[in-house]
Amino acid sequence: MSTAVVVDSPGSHRLVEHTPRRPEAGEALVRVHAVGICGSDREVYQGNRPEGYVRYPLTPGHEWSGTVEAVGAGVPRSLVGRKVVGEGFRNCQVCHRCHAGETTLCTDGYEETGFTQPGAMAATLTLPARLLHVLPQDADLTAAALLEPAACIAAAALKANARPGERVAVVGTGTLGMFAVQFLRAASPAELLVVGTRRDREELSRRFGATGFRTKDQELPDDVDVVIETAGSADAARLSAGLLRRGGRLVLTGIPAPGAQGLDPTDLVVRQLEVHTVFGAPPDAWSHAVRVFGAGLLDPVPLVTHELPLAEFSRAIELVGAGDPKVGKVLLRP
Repeated sequence: MSTAVVVDSPGSHRLVEHTPRRPEAGEALVRVHAVGICGSDREVYQGNRPEGYVRYPLTPGHEWSGTVEAVGAGVPRSLVGRKVVGEGFRNCQVCHRCHAGETTLCTDGYEETGFTQPGAMAATLTLPARLLHVLPQDADLTAAALLEPAACIAAAALKANARPGERVAVVGTGTLGMFAVQFLRAASPAELLVVGTRRDREELSRRFGATGFRTKDQELPDDVDVVIETAGSADAARLSAGLLRRGGRLVLTGIPAPGAQGLDPTDLVVRQLEVHTVFGAPPDAWSHAVRVFGAGLLDPVPLVTHELPLAEFSRAIELVGAGDPKVGKVLLRP
């Protein structure tokens, strides 16, 4: 029997029989291979996702990979049988921001797979085919399930615009931080420093291309050209800005708690720092992530520590929130 996870309301979920929804015009039906769990899925389950950014009852799952099984009218038949990943934001495609390619800024309101629309914690997922990104036929679909967070970091890497020979740094050593190391390494930096709180992440950071590793309580430089922040705290944002030279470039990807006291605007202006932010990934960032992955420059597999069946959804949620350093990316396998 095919199954799906349904979160009826915060703290309440069940496993239900899943019937694939036939694709309508412009849609594709994907057989899900693997689906990742991140902190926002835990927010969905706990009920502390901001109002308007979740709709119950819900099948979660926005980080996924799979194979196209069927397509609706108007979709190329050549997609059938192809390995794919897919964007989450269900943008309108007609507002001025969408036409500019900034689909994460769609003015028609928020809709996203796994939050307001059915997600991938099910045997199949039916979604607009325009959101799909086709992978090489020899792609590892387990690794590809991590391309959603990789695409968010691809967006950060594009905004950071790191040039060969620059001094770069990453703040944060979670999944996003480790992807940031790999994207920056591909830009051939002179130095690549990782700053984190956990000494046990040094070996993996260096494996991915870091030339230096320090914890935040050690002496840190103040002349870095580019910093990508992934830790999601106000402290991390301040620390990141402090690493930069005058005129340096900072990209923030973490989301601190509301009301947190972060960057000092006086410091930003006086030192002429260039600050960018990322929330989600537009199509160009997805294309960049898929291309870099296909070229063998991204290695998501070492980040995966647990693979569980859908029936163990509650255990997976517990693992993600346990704060155990031995827990990295948790995947569910429909």
